[in-house]
Amino acid sequence: MTICTTAYLNGAFCPAADGRISPFDRGFLFAHAAYEVTAVYGGQLVDFGGHMSRLSRTLAGIGIPNPLPGEGWGKVHRDLIDYNGLTEGLIYLQVTAGAYGLRDFAGPEEFEPTVFLYADSRPLIGAAARDGIRAVFLDDTRWKRRDMKTTQLLSQALAYRTAREAGAETAFLVEDGRVTEAASANAWIVDGEGQLVTRDLSPSILPGITRAGVLDLLEGSGLHLVERGFTPEEALGAKEAFTTSAGAMIAPVIAIDGQVIGSGKPGPVTRQVQRLYYQAMGADVATVAPWTMG
Repeated sequence: MTICTTAYLNGAFCPAADGRISPFDRGFLFAHAAYEVTAVYGGQLVDFGGHMSRLSRTLAGIGIPNPLPGEGWGKVHRDLIDYNGLTEGLIYLQVTAGAYGLRDFAGPEEFEPTVFLYADSRPLIGAAARDGIRAVFLDDTRWKRRDMKTTQLLSQALAYRTAREAGAETAFLVEDGRVTEAASANAWIVDGEGQLVTRDLSPSILPGITRAGVLDLLEGSGLHLVERGFTPEEALGAKEAFTTSAGAMIAPVIAIDGQVIGSGKPGPVTRQVQRLYYQAMGADVATVAPWTMG
């Protein structure tokens, strides 16, 4: 991955290395901030409308006014793509509750947001999608409003570090005997009957935009979906498992806690889901992901 040279900060484009934000910013002091990550493929934004709708919901939920409503966000994203010549990668945005020279929990009656966006050039369909990743089970220690995409990511960061120490790439988070999500993605399994199972939406999980895109693509695919929580035991006994997110898209999970899932290789249902999603975002699947063709 490569951080692109031009970023956007509070109304202006600037060299990414020169961006400066106040140490009194509430995003820094309290993690009082929302963020989104939108994939770019072939120079085009992927599932952009869904990301901006979720951003609006999160901002409303944490009391920050939307600084670029309507077409404003689209223009900034497209300009950032153009400034950096970005053809494939991710655009990250963060909107914080801003800085006003004080540190107090409640803050002013109305916030003046800080807005920051940058681009990350990276391949979106690579070895992890082809070969699969490994996971570990960990307790879900996040706050209770996971349906809002905020920068309170310490639990997720620690989950990734723990996974790495165990020789894995991600974690399946568990609460009350059910998997909630992966460390920063929605979690899916294929059960013994060949059904796709992923947790139903609630404040317990983030309403993933890639998750929603996959759900739309399942109509007419012949695959049957069940939205419910599943146990760690079900995950270990599943035929297949995978995660969905903007950054990793559809990532096959081939082992959890050292136990092989299914055949230990990405399975046919996962490959079908990958193929459907890659085609929908405009990829030449036969060239960039021939391993999905079966």
